[in-house]
Amino acid sequence: MRKLRIFEHMSLDGVIQNSADENDFPYSNWSGPYRTPAGRDLLLAMYGQGFDLLLGRRTYDGFSGFWPKQPGSPMSDAINAAKKYVATHRPESLAWGPFEGVGSDFAEGIRRIKAIDGPDLILIGSSTLISTLLEHGLADEVVLLVYPVMLGTGKRIFADGAPPRAFELASTKALPSGIVINSYKGAGPLKQ
Repeated sequence: MRKLRIFEHMSLDGVIQNSADENDFPYSNWSGPYRTPAGRDLLLAMYGQGFDLLLGRRTYDGFSGFWPKQPGSPMSDAINAAKKYVATHRPESLAWGPFEGVGSDFAEGIRRIKAIDGPDLILIGSSTLISTLLEHGLADEVVLLVYPVMLGTGKRIFADGAPPRAFELASTKALPSGIVINSYKGAGPLKQ
């Protein structure tokens, strides 16, 4: 069974939104000044030699308008080559591939996809899927790339009503730019 790993870029106060396209968000590309080629290479290494993507429809649409237009590089080549599993009610409208719709029962579709032999599944962005993945015990790892900024507003990684869970720190690494990468494995129900 392959693993499903969540990767999220976030501010100290949990904001993952990085685009002005939604809700009049005032801080477009706030993470850009902290990103470096060395950080990009480390992130790509963390994704693994080969990987497939799990994406919500909005993230898929945003990525499909960006990544195919990027010049060839290890990151753009890997993302463009990855199979994209997309949570959508309109799989017939997908064009950037290779792709496959997850299906109408999201949790069952992810279980099916995880049971298929293949590379790890990487979820990037797609914040509305995270709570469901955690609620159903489908995420094997949560990797948080925490940037040294507070934004005060914007979409947060965990929405109100996210299921309570415990995690164990698997690894941590600080980058010279100030980004701290923390990897967590699920540790079951919240301990009180």
